[in-house]
Amino acid sequence: MNIFYHFGRYISFLGSLFRRPENMSMYWREMLRQMYDIGVTSIPIVAVVATFIGAVTAVQFAYQIQDFLIPLYYIGFIVRDSMIIEMAPTISCMILAGKVGSNMASELGNMRITEQIDALEIMGINSASYLIGTKIIASLIMIPLLIIIAAFLGIMGGMVATVTSDISTLAEYERGLHAFFIPFNVSMMLIKGVTFAYILSTVSCYQGYFVRGGAIQIGEASTRAVVYSNILILIFDYIIAFMLLQ
Repeated sequence: MNIFYHFGRYISFLGSLFRRPENMSMYWREMLRQMYDIGVTSIPIVAVVATFIGAVTAVQFAYQIQDFLIPLYYIGFIVRDSMIIEMAPTISCMILAGKVGSNMASELGNMRITEQIDALEIMGINSASYLIGTKIIASLIMIPLLIIIAAFLGIMGGMVATVTSDISTLAEYERGLHAFFIPFNVSMMLIKGVTFAYILSTVSCYQGYFVRGGAIQIGEASTRAVVYSNILILIFDYIIAFMLLQ
């Protein structure tokens, strides 16, 4: 019954987000701030993780094929498709759930227990739309861009790892990048990115917005935001793959 209660409140919560803004310029400034916090400040961690995931994928695949008659250019092909289809959208969003999602939950939770949200409501401002709607829109814009960056850097990380380790030549790796390319994979990556961005932003904001208690409850809400977001990201990763790859 507790699950049904939270699901119903979550749906009702989503219905209050996208109402007509009272002051468009105020909402625009807040959304730009959220785009910076969500996107720009997350570039370093996404870049580092994606680069090393691409490098590790290349080295491990090269190890697996060393005793078989598989052309070395397949390394570039595997790294490219692994990063585009799975690693860039899924791993990046799970990392962002820990960084961005927990920050959203703790920020909103702190505003709730210090009665800042109540003050906005008294002033006639739709607090859900102003505080949460801007975060969701900023996430839907910036997280897919971060995923594109992650895919590119992962492919480059694989290239550096293979060339500097003398696993294969640059020409062979580039041949693999061009081999068997399916443009639909990029579309699937972006579909996953938008879906995961919506999940981690709405779930995290929901956890923070309805916090009751004190500092301990804020910490618990941040933890739930990360855990639930990651679980739902993995579930919808499977659903999207199952629906699009049939």
